[in-house]
Amino acid sequence: MNIAIIGCGYVGLVSGGCFASAGWTVTCVDNEPAKIGSLRQGRIPIYEPRLEEMLRENMRLERLSFTTEIDAAVSSADVVFIAVGTPALPAGGQADLSHVFQVVGQMAGHLCEGAVIVVKSTVPVGTGDEIERQLRRLRPDARFAVVSNPEFLREGAAVEDFMRPDRIVIGAEDNASKRLMLRLYHPITLDRVPVVVTRRRTSELIKYAANAFLVSKITFINEMADLCENIGADIGDVALGIGLDHRIGCAFLQAGPGYGGSCFPKDTMALLETARSFGTHLRVVEAAVAGNEARKRGMALKVAEACGGSVRGRRIAVLGLAFKPGTDDIRESPAITIIRLLQGDGAEIVAYDPEGMTRIRARAGHVLLANDAYACMQGADALVILTDWPEFSELDLNRVKALLREPVVVDLRNILSPEKASAAGLAYVGVGRPVSDGDNHIWSLAAE
Repeated sequence: MNIAIIGCGYVGLVSGGCFASAGWTVTCVDNEPAKIGSLRQGRIPIYEPRLEEMLRENMRLERLSFTTEIDAAVSSADVVFIAVGTPALPAGGQADLSHVFQVVGQMAGHLCEGAVIVVKSTVPVGTGDEIERQLRRLRPDARFAVVSNPEFLREGAAVEDFMRPDRIVIGAEDNASKRLMLRLYHPITLDRVPVVVTRRRTSELIKYAANAFLVSKITFINEMADLCENIGADIGDVALGIGLDHRIGCAFLQAGPGYGGSCFPKDTMALLETARSFGTHLRVVEAAVAGNEARKRGMALKVAEACGGSVRGRRIAVLGLAFKPGTDDIRESPAITIIRLLQGDGAEIVAYDPEGMTRIRARAGHVLLANDAYACMQGADALVILTDWPEFSELDLNRVKALLREPVVVDLRNILSPEKASAAGLAYVGVGRPVSDGDNHIWSLAAE
């Protein structure tokens, strides 16, 4: 089976590499010649574990190629994936579908008879209907089908998520395209992966509903963390106690500075806009979005309180810029918002991230960048941990104490031990946890 994937961004590259590894012949298309040139040399523009090696291997096996010529790629493809970006519009939060429809116009005249056009981009409900209308207007002579096939990839674990998914969702309006999609995914579903085959609009909504639910879960546990701080409870034990209920689960119950990244913020806003356009109020999702915005402001205040009430004139060391570990993506990262808030309150910021350093300057104004974690905290008035990279949990706390001008550590990811921090002479502030945490042996055993 020949596959064309339009868009060599995060989703397109992961999909291309994984489909090629499944044995199909894949051509990835992008309109940026420089990007295609780098990809042909085996260099990828993002940090994602295992992906670069996968792409190089499939290029060597001649199962994967890259081009800027959409017409040639599409004309020989049985399946054409649309995997271009759908960022939020500057005003209102609606998804910007201009790239999607631009691709539709470019490929319409080159589609082969019987092609299946698969929307991998995250799009509002009804987008597949509009794509089909446009294609039928542009190619009234052609036979084709439009399918929704949303992605559920976690940055930092995308290859594993694609090859060993929790589920595959296929939204189609005819049996022929359903059968083709099942054949396409057959090498991946051999391990009895659940496949949800449904209507196109339902498939489009599943993607948004999944992200909205996870967002609500994150905001909920962060609000519980605030309550824990006020009543002297431990959010770690609360999360464990409720997460062991199989109806709830432990995933996304880690208290912190709020959610971010390229998906959750824009997808929740797009879902809210879709709901409003159909006269529906999603009050739980609305509250989760509002709570997340308030969360980031609250975390900046927490840092100020740890510094005696103000950060003006203080040097703040920040560990972590990416919105999560395992990626260099700082889009909508809580860290960037919190840095801006601290700068607005008069703080000088010096930062370090294992992967996100090259992307920081355009996102957060003037930030001093350090070469490593310890250089970052040299002479700082406080250390703030904003991304839970594993290496940050292994810091030598005695060395941290010696490097800081003031022994203040604000751990907004709860990756350090309060007892060890206290023993090292550090004034430790976590999220939703007491400073003294001697009765936490159950959580410690569960985490090890």
